[in-house]
Amino acid sequence: MPVLVITGTGTEVGKTVATAAVAAAALAAGRTVAVLKAAQTGVGPDEPGDAAEVARLAGGVTTAEVARYPEPLAPATAARRAGRAPVRPADVAEAAAKLATEHDLVLVEGAGGLLVRFDAVGGTLADAASLLGAPVLLVASAGLGTLNTTELTARELRTRGLRLEGVVIGSWPEAPDLASRCNVADLPEVAAAPLLGAVPADAASLAPAAFRGAAPGWLAPRLAGTWDAGAFGEREAP
Repeated sequence: MPVLVITGTGTEVGKTVATAAVAAAALAAGRTVAVLKAAQTGVGPDEPGDAAEVARLAGGVTTAEVARYPEPLAPATAARRAGRAPVRPADVAEAAAKLATEHDLVLVEGAGGLLVRFDAVGGTLADAASLLGAPVLLVASAGLGTLNTTELTARELRTRGLRLEGVVIGSWPEAPDLASRCNVADLPEVAAAPLLGAVPADAASLAPAAFRGAAPGWLAPRLAGTWDAGAFGEREAP
C-alpha cells in the first residue's frame, strides 16, 4: 500500500512543511499524491489547516482531514472539550486506505508526536500506522535536545514493529549552531535510520513555484529527491 505516515518528535519541528516537500518531490517525479491530516486542531470550520498549507506549497495534491477541532490541543483533549467524537486510529487507516486506491502516494500527517492521543483509550498515530502496515518518516528539529526525542521515537517504532523510513530535519537554520552541525552525524546514529533530508528554515516563506522547484533538492532519492546526505554532512561538519 503506497502510504507513508509522517510524524514529528514534537510540535513546531517543521512537520507540515516537510510533508509539503515530500509531496512536491513526488509530484515532480510524476506521482499522484494525497495528503491526509489525521486530526487538525486549533482552526475554525472555514480556516485553512495543515493539509491546505501542504497544497499551497506543493501544488496539485488531494487533501483530506479525518476530523478537526477548534482549540490548539492534543486531539483527544480537543475533542473532549468540543463535545465531539474523537478520532480513532481505525478511522485514519480507513481514510488512508481509500485514498491509496486512487493515488500513487498517500501522506498521513499526524498531530505533534507519535504518541499524542487521539481518543480516551489511548489510540495514536502509531496505532494507525500499524493498521496500515505503513512505514513512518520522522521529522526532527535540528538543535540541542533533538537526539533524545528522536531516539525515544525511534525506539517506540521498533518496539511496535514499525519501520522507520528515515529522519528529515524539518527546519535547518541558515546559520546552524554547533549542536545542529553535530546532530547531522548523530541523528541517524540514534535513530538507527538514515537521514533523508534537511528542509531550510525559511522554506514556507518561499513562493509556491520556488518551493516546488527547490523541494527535491532538500530530500534524498528515497523520497524522490536529489539531496546527498554525505555531501551535506561534509559541508556542515564542525
